[in-house]
Amino acid sequence: MKFTISVILIAVLSFAFGLYLPWWSLAIAAFAVTALLHHRHGFSFLAGFVAIFLLWFLLATVIDVRNQHILSRKLAFLLPLGGNSFLLTLITALVGGLVGGFAALSGSLLRKTR
Repeated sequence: MKFTISVILIAVLSFAFGLYLPWWSLAIAAFAVTALLHHRHGFSFLAGFVAIFLLWFLLATVIDVRNQHILSRKLAFLLPLGGNSFLLTLITALVGGLVGGFAALSGSLLRKTR
């Protein structure tokens, strides 16, 4: 139950921070939530990863569908993805998930040192 609350809280805070702050503010949200809600280190990483991965995947998919995959297809041709816009969206979510996961792990490790 605490894991689910952490995931939801990280996703909501990251979305709210993303409206007004730079993209890396998601790390602040993941760090703060896991520093306040104590988990084992693996669960902290997983909570941050899952929250940001799902958030960024959803946001990137919505943006991609709204512009009919025009930009993502062109960018996927520039990268070695063969024009696959879904794969580009997945990679975007993976990068965000890793940032969120490591920030959450850092928050969990900070709590251990106190």
